[in-house]
Amino acid sequence: MQDQLSILFYTRKSKDKNAIQATVYLRITYEGRRVELSTMRKVTRSKWNPKANKVIGTSIEAKQVNRNLDIIKNRIYEIYQKFLDNQEEISALKIKDVYLGNNDNQKSIVEMFEEHNSRMEKLIGRDYSFRTLQRYKTTKKHISSFIKFDYKMKDYPVKDIDTKFINSFIYYLKTELNHSHNSAVKYLAYLKKIVRVAYANGWIEKDPFYNFKLKLQVIEREFLTKEEIISIMEKQFTIPRIEHVRDIFLFSCYTGLAYADVFKLTADDIVKGIDGNQWIKIKRTKTKSLSSIPILPVAEKLIDKYKDLDSPTEKLLPVYSNQRMNSYLKEIADRCEINKNLTFHMARHTFATTVTLSNGVPIESVSKMLGHQSLKITQHYAKVLDDKLSEDMNLLKKRIDMQDKNRE
Repeated sequence: MQDQLSILFYTRKSKDKNAIQATVYLRITYEGRRVELSTMRKVTRSKWNPKANKVIGTSIEAKQVNRNLDIIKNRIYEIYQKFLDNQEEISALKIKDVYLGNNDNQKSIVEMFEEHNSRMEKLIGRDYSFRTLQRYKTTKKHISSFIKFDYKMKDYPVKDIDTKFINSFIYYLKTELNHSHNSAVKYLAYLKKIVRVAYANGWIEKDPFYNFKLKLQVIEREFLTKEEIISIMEKQFTIPRIEHVRDIFLFSCYTGLAYADVFKLTADDIVKGIDGNQWIKIKRTKTKSLSSIPILPVAEKLIDKYKDLDSPTEKLLPVYSNQRMNSYLKEIADRCEINKNLTFHMARHTFATTVTLSNGVPIESVSKMLGHQSLKITQHYAKVLDDKLSEDMNLLKKRIDMQDKNRE
């Protein structure tokens, strides 16, 4: 492979014909493309042998210069070999940049993910959730496999990421990994955040995501009906762990709290509200925004049920891992004959629809309780039910009828 790489030392002709010394330059050529740079070393012009690429003679000066040129040559080959070992894209310019120590702008995307994830891991529980870290790690895994699949490399320079790379990654996620459109877009969002870090640090000249638009497809979010909630609530479970999971799920159905927030809930998060009743006030793990939730009777009974919970972490409820919870919820759905993909997050959708909106709670209030930062986000969660629309329209009809009668 080294026949693709050529290293040449030479001196340039001086405009001053009487000049005694000349600067030695280095020319790196790879696959026909070359770059040049000064070695910052001067030699006596008459002592330079252009064919041998070195100084003639055995003087101390000749030995010293030739030794330095050998060191430079060995360093170039060492850099080249490292590129080969790492299966990275090679160019004369990249070799020159590494030699000069200018390889900060040669940051690679997988390398950046590793650095980012390592820093994030140290901030779990303070600035980030474990689930967010897992998403970044999964995205890094997908990016790594994509680069190996499409480019036959272990890593890829951030500066070379362009629209073609982005579209190819989306295509790979959908075809090779069989991800849905929305899943692919979410992974792309994590890639975008890492690329934006490179842009902010000046490692890339322009942001490849600038003007790049890819929207999530609107999907109908599943939720439980009133009858399905009652079915789960009234079902008798003899296995304690199944009963615990059912109770925590119902608690979320009546508070709208996401798994991460129920998991960390303590007695300190229960406060007396403006109306004198008990409220949950908690900063959401995901967005850090405040959720303010009046505690409904069902949720209050569940808190009371576990008030004597022996927990070394002072948690309010016996919450298992999210994976374990979702596994048990599938068992609960089977036992209750509910033909839906029952997951813990469905409780949040159920709170937004069946428990609140369908009972006339304004969407602005629902948004506040869910801890959303805009009504647009709430609208994705909170589907207005047909029977609620029917009820609202019937009320409107009655008002119109009354107005007509008053006019008569």
